[in-house]
Amino acid sequence: MKNCQNQKINLENCNCSYEPCPRKGVCCECVSYHRKMKQLPACFFSSEGEKTFDRSVKNFIRFNK
Repeated sequence: MKNCQNQKINLENCNCSYEPCPRKGVCCECVSYHRKMKQLPACFFSSEGEKTFDRSVKNFIRFNK
């Protein structure tokens, strides 16, 4: 993974609670990964929705009705 000059700043707003994630704070890597998985990154979810670890679009819609 490439070094990101904004990683420290990005981490201040990153609500991902998945601890072994190597993409935390490297938003371009995170978005790319979740897009390939047909998911949304944690930052699209509320704290409650993020804690489900279900990053599906269906779950996103459920939490944002």
